[in-house]
Amino acid sequence: MELEFDYHKKMEVELRNVMILWLIVLLSLCYCYAIGKKISKGIKRLLFVLPVIVLFVYLPLNLYSFHLSFFTSFFICFLGNLKLLLFAFGEGPLSSDPSMSLADFLAVASLPIQLRKNPPLNGQNKNHPSPENPKNGSTILTYAIQGLLLAMVIYINTNYWEYIHPKMLMSFVSLHSALLIQTTLAVISALAGALLGVELEPNFNEPYLSTSPQNFWGRRWNLMATNILHLSVYQPAKKMFTRVLGCRWATPSAVVATFLVSGLFHELMFYHSMRMKPTGELTLCFFLLQGICVAVEIELKKTFKKWHFPWSISVLLTFGLLIVTTYWLYFSPMKRYKAYDRVLDEYGAISAFFNNVILCFGFVRNHLCYCL
Repeated sequence: MELEFDYHKKMEVELRNVMILWLIVLLSLCYCYAIGKKISKGIKRLLFVLPVIVLFVYLPLNLYSFHLSFFTSFFICFLGNLKLLLFAFGEGPLSSDPSMSLADFLAVASLPIQLRKNPPLNGQNKNHPSPENPKNGSTILTYAIQGLLLAMVIYINTNYWEYIHPKMLMSFVSLHSALLIQTTLAVISALAGALLGVELEPNFNEPYLSTSPQNFWGRRWNLMATNILHLSVYQPAKKMFTRVLGCRWATPSAVVATFLVSGLFHELMFYHSMRMKPTGELTLCFFLLQGICVAVEIELKKTFKKWHFPWSISVLLTFGLLIVTTYWLYFSPMKRYKAYDRVLDEYGAISAFFNNVILCFGFVRNHLCYCL
């Protein structure tokens, strides 16, 4: 069932719901932090944490804004729940440091961030950057350019929506989605790092330079989700498939299983944000297809170790595959449920809301100046 929401009338209510929701999230995570100090890792701790995991699946349903519900679902239902599952067994970023403070625990559990292990001091190791912190990673300038591009795309889509050709429009939608995710996570990571006074692992590593599906999904795009899925799904699945299928097929099977789980979470995220009935296009089609492509690539690399395409051809083929499959399978349900129409409505409502706030402050200031 498609969700109907009057943004202009309910913006204040939605903001109140967001504050209540995140208060519940923080209180729930405080409970988990206390559980970690009192209950030993294993099934017993899992039983204590399980109610919070169920709660985190339910909470995004209390929001109606596409952006707020989508990102909240991603933060607490997708990443947060996987982190808590790992935490229950003494694994993952929440268990990496036994002396982790409550503030760090709350931030890492509820946000798409990961504390950097052994950060370099005073420029140390500049000539030998670690794989987790590549020297050619995204810089502040890159994110500034992405922010400007995002603003430009939003402006074009908001003001010239009806004049854009449908095929060109989907290109703008794809660009908008990629820029929005990267910019949002970058801003959150920067704010969290500044408030906590710690260095954080990057969420993206120049995904536009990806040379293969494995390179894109494994080393460049949304690395926080990649790392959590690797710990919580890939590693256990590989151990299981090794016992069942043997070493030969364990890796490709675990890769496909990981993408399948990611697809299930994306189905849930889109249900939270659009209340649309799951169609399986994200799970059984898009992410399963991506997983198969990565698994095939891994096997081909084992067979043809020295042969590869030139860099430029690899980049073009990679993004050709991503664009075609995204347009075909990822945006199809969004188009049917008019998700992007809702996105543009939200931008209009947000703009009107802040204009009213600015006018209100201007009125108060002028009134005070007149009285003085």
